[in-house]
Amino acid sequence: MTPLSSRAALDAYFLEARCKLLDLAAILDRISRGAGSSQVVNDPRLACIHQALEVLRDESGGRAERIQRIFSLDYDPSWERPKPR
Repeated sequence: MTPLSSRAALDAYFLEARCKLLDLAAILDRISRGAGSSQVVNDPRLACIHQALEVLRDESGGRAERIQRIFSLDYDPSWERPKPR
């Protein structure tokens, strides 16, 4: 399977990326404008969002994996294994 060229990927996904960035900007604006916005300044979820935005600016690759790791819990070997039904 041959990957898309950079131009073809940009042509195919530009509008989708633009839409998602606008959605994220609107969400962050709502958080900033909301009553009690000073209460969420130190919220770890917001910190994860800001950390993910920094990853997006880094062009070294592997951004999707790095962002997934930001929002994932570290593995805990004591987690209970799922039981079959």
